[in-house]
Amino acid sequence: ADYLDNGNNKMAIQQADKLLKKHKDLHCAKVLKAIGLQRTGKQDEAYALAQEVAALEPTDDNSLQALTILYREMHRPELVTKLYEAAVKKVPNSEEYHSHLFMAYARVGEYKKMQQAGMALYKIVPKNPYYFWSVMSLIMQSISAQDENLSKTMFLPLAERMVEKMVKEDKIEAEAEVELYYMILERLEKYKEALDVVRGKLGEKLTSELQSRENKCMAMYKKLHRWPECNALARRLLLKNSDDWQFYITYFDSVFQLIDESWTPPAEEEHSLEGEVHCSIEQAVNFIEERITEESKSSRPLRGPYLAKLELIRRLRHRGCNDEHKLGDPEELMFQYFKKFGDKPCCFTDLKVFVDLLPPNQYTKFIGQLLDVIPLAAAAENEVALPGDIKALQQHLCVVQLSRLLGIYHAMEKKQKLAVVRELMLRYRHGLEFGKSCLKTELQFSDYYCLLAVHLLLDLWLEGEEAAVWQCLTLLEEGLSHSPSNAQFKLLLIRIYCRLGAFEPVSELYSSLDAKHIQHDTIGYLLTRYAGSLGHYAAASQSCNFALRFFHSNQKDTSEYIIQAYKYGAFEKIPEFIAFRNRLNSSLHFAQVRTERMLLDLLLEANISTSLEESIKSMSLSPEEDDIPWKDLRDNRDLTVLFSWDPKDRDISEEHRKLSLEEETLWLRIRSLTLRLVSGLPSLGHTIQPKNSEKTAENGVSSKIDTIRALLRQLEAAVDSGKKFLEQKIQYPVLGPPPTRMAGFFSNGSCQCQTSLFYLVSDIYELDTNGLEDSAEIQERIGNSFKSLVERLTDLFNKCKGDLIEVRDGTLKTHPNLLENLVFFVETISIALWVSSYCDSVLRPFKSNLQKKKKKKKESSVAMPPVFTNFLDYVTELQTLTSNVIDHIKGLEIILTALKLEELSLKDTLLLQEEKKFTKTVQGKVQSSYHHSVQEIGELLKKRLDTIKKLKI
Repeated sequence: ADYLDNGNNKMAIQQADKLLKKHKDLHCAKVLKAIGLQRTGKQDEAYALAQEVAALEPTDDNSLQALTILYREMHRPELVTKLYEAAVKKVPNSEEYHSHLFMAYARVGEYKKMQQAGMALYKIVPKNPYYFWSVMSLIMQSISAQDENLSKTMFLPLAERMVEKMVKEDKIEAEAEVELYYMILERLEKYKEALDVVRGKLGEKLTSELQSRENKCMAMYKKLHRWPECNALARRLLLKNSDDWQFYITYFDSVFQLIDESWTPPAEEEHSLEGEVHCSIEQAVNFIEERITEESKSSRPLRGPYLAKLELIRRLRHRGCNDEHKLGDPEELMFQYFKKFGDKPCCFTDLKVFVDLLPPNQYTKFIGQLLDVIPLAAAAENEVALPGDIKALQQHLCVVQLSRLLGIYHAMEKKQKLAVVRELMLRYRHGLEFGKSCLKTELQFSDYYCLLAVHLLLDLWLEGEEAAVWQCLTLLEEGLSHSPSNAQFKLLLIRIYCRLGAFEPVSELYSSLDAKHIQHDTIGYLLTRYAGSLGHYAAASQSCNFALRFFHSNQKDTSEYIIQAYKYGAFEKIPEFIAFRNRLNSSLHFAQVRTERMLLDLLLEANISTSLEESIKSMSLSPEEDDIPWKDLRDNRDLTVLFSWDPKDRDISEEHRKLSLEEETLWLRIRSLTLRLVSGLPSLGHTIQPKNSEKTAENGVSSKIDTIRALLRQLEAAVDSGKKFLEQKIQYPVLGPPPTRMAGFFSNGSCQCQTSLFYLVSDIYELDTNGLEDSAEIQERIGNSFKSLVERLTDLFNKCKGDLIEVRDGTLKTHPNLLENLVFFVETISIALWVSSYCDSVLRPFKSNLQKKKKKKKESSVAMPPVFTNFLDYVTELQTLTSNVIDHIKGLEIILTALKLEELSLKDTLLLQEEKKFTKTVQGKVQSSYHHSVQEIGELLKKRLDTIKKLKI
């Protein structure tokens, strides 16, 4: 066992063998040997050994524990349940084995068996947790039940009765048990009863979370629409803590609900269960004013009351009331707020919500007013006034962010914008003085200046200023050198490099972000969208692996979390874990990465290192199966991960999100159908008795071609939907979701090529079943397909021609679309070759039969059907075309190597000396990345050319 712990598996196997020589039947040694075998890659031997021991139904703790470890490493948790089922039968009173059995069921989600195991445990050892394990398993059955009705009429009422029994017998001990009772009543929509539990004696046990009882009461009052109680409770909690924002929201919601219902407090008795109720605008205004007065006496400044005042103004204005003037002028209130909290980074985000309250003609005046109160000092008359300390710097930064948000920078001319960029960079470099003592992992105080400058330059780039994008990269690389942990710099660099078609620098940037756990799903799209499409195949494989590793381990990890939740009685977390798991399983990104990963593997290996058939088998792909949950796809991407200070009309909107999800789903459908069509090719090539249709149906082959034809129709439909979608010509914000590859796929002709290749498969199949006689029409059709395919592929190649990087007026311009077209070309030619090898497998036997006939008849003039010469011409032309593309790529490599970027006279005098060195680095990175892409594409095409040469009937 020690050897196993240290990772020395071979020694462990040797030691186990020694032991087994002395004691033939030592179960535990056998299992430890099996673990050693499993870890050295001998899975089958390990499994056989383990099953030997398991068949003896061991009951010693060591063997059971060791087998559990082994099965877990094999990813076979269902075998653990069988193990403990047997052990429990032999040792029926063991509390330990019963609880292991319960946890084994929990790992595989067998809720009904968990319920039974829990009750069995409770019978042996009447401890409360075991009883409630059983109750929770009932709730889990209700959650996982497909039939909503069943869960409301059977599982939940049964769970409720089980808890009520304990309540009546006064056996409720722990907080978790009360939580569970509340959870059941809430799911049964018995809100009144749930409220009584929380407010009653049982509710006193709810102590672990702050305000746990109050929050639960509040939730039930809202469900029951008891607004007086909502209001009184929120009021009471705000008196205790006037900085708790959620209660302000509830307070306002309930006040306006009561006004709309014209509720009046009863004359004699209490207003409500929770005490006094406010039900008029007057009372609300006074209540907020009192909170502000109270705040002025508190030891530390609180933001809540001031923001609540602005929130109330916003709501009154929204309702069209004329009472807002009682609270004061929003502009003045925001000004006062800035004076009080302007040196806190949160000041901008606080005010951002309320800028709509300012009239647009007051924007410039408002910004001027804020600038006037910041202590800035200029060294000389014409120089920029700079802050003297961090506080003043934060205040100034807040104003700059507000100026961007109010659209003041957007309205400027190009010259003004460049002047602002200069000023912001000056301020950025000056601010670095305040952060000299910062650690590497801390951000510099002035980082936002640099980011804002880059945003302004991005505006200029989108308006057609080509040099601006290089300056963006320059400033970001400079920023990153001073603040190596700034994720915003890295994310923005990733986006811009990808837009320019350079993927090489991105891998390193992304790995330095150190994305953890769920982030592989939320920001992984930044990596996987571009790696493959820019020809970095190795990096694409790696980035897909990162993501897939996370998604697959999520399955295993979630089971562990659920087990911990049972052990510690955190029952309300269990449904959350399950929901989390489902959300990840139906993640859009997960489906995309799975599909693209398989297409990529086929592209890199099929018919190169392994046959197409073997590749497809190893991925257990089949054309009939679709494992993507189309109806439940969840878009978990974080599209706001990049900071943006844009005004609402330029920022990413809900509409953009919806459209992006629609586009991603359409593209995924096209890719998934392509993958399934390719996976159907090998299955067509198997023995077919011509003209003997009864037998073909039995062999199931005729159904295979039906599957292919059905998929082709679906592909046509998906392509049509895609084209319709693109007609809308949607422009996402520059930092919004990146568009898919769909537009390029249609416009460069790859789509038509790939579809006609699959139609060709259908025709060849027909020729195969009907035989060569009387098939002139099919043969002609196939001949024409070959011709038009060569034309289309040549067209596609023509769309790849041109310089990838060109120098224009001293500025670099990249053409990423040419790179994307090249990548599509490689993919399309690979599909053409897979289809050709199917054609080859059909035509070869025909040819050898004809040659046999020739020998029999001893005639030299048996006419060769035209399909053979057509196919031969087609293959020769494919070979020529591929050779031409390879030559073209060699040419590109030579040009890229010869590009002397140093000589680019960056005649932009705005660049300082230190900036020039970063500009050189940036351009070098882009050049090297393009070079790398072209090399990888060239290598792959050479391998494909070798496979073409084998295709000679």
